[in-house]
Amino acid sequence: MKLKDKVAIITGTTKGIGVAIAKEFAREGAKVVGTGRSVDLGEKVVEEIRAAGGDAIFVRCDVSKKADIDHVIERTLETYGTVDIVVNNAGVNHAADFFDISEEDWDWVMSVDLKGTFLMSQAGARVMVEQGKPGYIVNISSVMARLALADQVPYCAAKGGVNQLTTAMGLALIDKGIRVNCVAPGPVLTELMQRVVHNQEKHEELMRRLPIGYIASCEEIARVCVFLASEDASYIVGQTIYVDGGRSIQAFPRALEK
Repeated sequence: MKLKDKVAIITGTTKGIGVAIAKEFAREGAKVVGTGRSVDLGEKVVEEIRAAGGDAIFVRCDVSKKADIDHVIERTLETYGTVDIVVNNAGVNHAADFFDISEEDWDWVMSVDLKGTFLMSQAGARVMVEQGKPGYIVNISSVMARLALADQVPYCAAKGGVNQLTTAMGLALIDKGIRVNCVAPGPVLTELMQRVVHNQEKHEELMRRLPIGYIASCEEIARVCVFLASEDASYIVGQTIYVDGGRSIQAFPRALEK
């Protein structure tokens, strides 16, 4: 087991990629502290992890609020005594025409996607430093940090910020023995993506932009997170790994075979 007895705080574990990360970490032996805004969904994931023989708790948290993050740290230390890993997965999006984006829309996306990543990283890293032990921080960005969609301006900006935050944090924390890296997924088969899959026209358009020819499973993203949170990634610092099936390196959409 790559993460045996490591204590991992994972944000956004109520659905999608976050659920897969929580379960994959538990399978690799980590003690998982899942967080999110829905207690019902979060506790359901905890029950599934425990049923499979894993160890997990759920703490309600809005990562844009420092008080909530402090509560997560408190509960983690009460339950497990330490923090070894932080995975910043919680994120939101707001799609709108550029001129329809309000200040509140912008602030909401930035506060969760970028500010929340910073706050949880800072809180987790502080515990690692105080306890004098090395640790790992894995941020979740997006291929939209490198590419862009006209109707997702706040999201693209926030995820670009997460990439650069990863680089800066990598430098700021490596002398403390804390390795910070980032995973930038492309299209992933979440519940939202299922709607695209069932729309033939949209699905074909997406496939033209995916050299690998299929949409990633949540588990494929989770396995890269395990790697970056393990000793296997001990010499990687401040990097963003694009797990996007080639989406970000293809200049033009490809033709599909009929």
